[in-house]
Amino acid sequence: MIPDALLPPGLGPRRTFALVAGVERYDISHRWNLHGPARDALRFARWLTGPGEVPPGNVRLLLSPLDGPDALEWTDSPAMAALRADHRPATEENVKSALLDELPQCDGDLLWIFWAGHGYLGQRQELILPCTDARPSQIRHLNLDSALRWWRTDLVKQRRFPLQAALVDCCRVDAPRDSRWNFGTTDYGGGSSVPGRRQFRLYASREGEAAQNDAERGAGRFTEALLGELGQRSVREGVTGLPAAARSIHRTFQELRERGEGWQLPQFLVDRDWDACSFLDEELPGRRTARAVRLDQPAWDGLGELFEGRDLPRCAHDAYTWAFKAAGCTTPVRGGLPGESLLEVVQDLDERQGGPDGMPLAVPFVRFVADRAGAGDAAWAARLRDWVRATRERLGLPALPPPPAPPRSTALHVRLEAPPGGEDGFLARMWLRREVTEQIWEADGSPVGLDAVREELVHRLAAVARAPGGDPEAGRPYDTVERIEFHVPYELLDTAFDEWPVPRGPGGRTTRSLGLLYQVVVRCPQEREDARAEWRRKWRWLAARGGRHPDAVRTVEDGDVTDVLGMELGAGPAPACVLAHTSAGARTEGALDAVLEGGVPVMVWRRGGGAPAAGLLGLLAPPDGAERGPGAPADPGALDVLALPARVRELRRAAGRAGQQAEGGDRLVLLWDDPDETLTLRSLS
Repeated sequence: MIPDALLPPGLGPRRTFALVAGVERYDISHRWNLHGPARDALRFARWLTGPGEVPPGNVRLLLSPLDGPDALEWTDSPAMAALRADHRPATEENVKSALLDELPQCDGDLLWIFWAGHGYLGQRQELILPCTDARPSQIRHLNLDSALRWWRTDLVKQRRFPLQAALVDCCRVDAPRDSRWNFGTTDYGGGSSVPGRRQFRLYASREGEAAQNDAERGAGRFTEALLGELGQRSVREGVTGLPAAARSIHRTFQELRERGEGWQLPQFLVDRDWDACSFLDEELPGRRTARAVRLDQPAWDGLGELFEGRDLPRCAHDAYTWAFKAAGCTTPVRGGLPGESLLEVVQDLDERQGGPDGMPLAVPFVRFVADRAGAGDAAWAARLRDWVRATRERLGLPALPPPPAPPRSTALHVRLEAPPGGEDGFLARMWLRREVTEQIWEADGSPVGLDAVREELVHRLAAVARAPGGDPEAGRPYDTVERIEFHVPYELLDTAFDEWPVPRGPGGRTTRSLGLLYQVVVRCPQEREDARAEWRRKWRWLAARGGRHPDAVRTVEDGDVTDVLGMELGAGPAPACVLAHTSAGARTEGALDAVLEGGVPVMVWRRGGGAPAAGLLGLLAPPDGAERGPGAPADPGALDVLALPARVRELRRAAGRAGQQAEGGDRLVLLWDDPDETLTLRSLS
């Protein structure tokens, strides 16, 4: 509790005013929609006008629910009936009108601001709260930090609202940097600061983290805990007890984290007490909060030697995310790595909080890299493990769980080459790639037709399925073939390998298309020689971001296919994937030429040209159980490029179940050139 001397003597319900907003529906995209914020806002308004006894005329209620206001649970009371009649949608115009025009003209002592919905951090780390009328061209929003600065100035009469409390149930993750999401710049200005005004801020998450929402119950975890603390308190009791309530909420979630039950839950941040002091900087009464150890100078000296001249390994993103899990921490919401070098990544990890047992996040990261990236360099791997062991002993750190084993997969590669003498047919070879690479077939020096290649492929797939194989000592049998990769000349890239029939069932009396049974991709590594550096750079950039990034994907239309497109694509590490909405023939060939020239490792197009109604991005982006609204753009950052082989097979199967061409899913062609999985072999000729 804070002393009554800090409170205005007349503080009570009639001198208390509030802006209460809950946004569930957003015009920008159905993917933004939430279930719960409108209900949370209504529950807070119910506390204000119920136990708090605040007159409904003092509350500006802004709601944009998913299913309309009539679907909400309105309490049968005169106060809530009045709010039901007077509430407005949570548009930017209504928010600014209520917060910057109407409420400043009221004569009050206490202002509550309660907001539930999405939240983002702008370029200056200000908290941006999108409104229901947010659209891609203009994401209309409330800049809460700017609004709170405005409320501290003399634009609000000096004797009014000495106490202001902002309670926000939203994420605080970085706003998307993609140019198609235009947040713009919003600053409400202000006059001169008024001494004595005090603001209390309680957010549901720390910077860079997401707030948890219980979609089944339609309730934010933060709001649920907050209302539990407020209970039946009056307004005066509620405002004086806010610091204690914040401590209790913080303690509850900290205990969940320490028990290992809440590492994915948000961490709570209380900005300032009513006396302007940060009260969570000190230890909570009666308990000691674990603090992570930072790397010492010997650790940094060792890493400087170990990482010098080393590029980011393919496993860097997996190592980064596993470090948080191994230390019992929340993984950052923002995808990708925080730097372009191993030392930059470790520096970011070292600056973060670390785990409840004091484990610095950098240590499990290095341990993971030693296992995965060091597999091909035994000496380097041993030095990395020595660093981990010495650092743990020197800093007194607990033991680490072993990193997960790399995912096991078996791919069957088919290599076709045009014979040097120009004869009909192709020189052919097949090999299996799993933990070791094994050649399983080669044509006898003479060209063979594609039908013969198909028959041999079917035979080899059946043989692999019957073979016990595996690693008996480890008790792990080899998996059956998951993906088939066709290494082919340029002129065969559009060939319908995925439609090759494969006998199935008893006696092989039925057939299935190859693309329904396996992930089928085409490759053209022999055309990569002139762009090998760009090719490898783009793949490593993509892998370092876990396959997802708004800049990773570029859509190419007919008009984009120019003589300089290849140079444009190869100018930087992005894009790493091209989606071609091009016409059949020369335009698709031109896009393919540009992709190979620019070193882009992945391309998707439709055999026969054109694009589905929602575009290839809309088709390939993972479904979320809801239909995209008319005109709503697909999010390039939502597409996991590294998962495209599985996604394309899923679409082919969906088309097969529909018995028709479902959005062209059965005509997709996927160029998938992983430079780390390309074998340098002698020519078949």
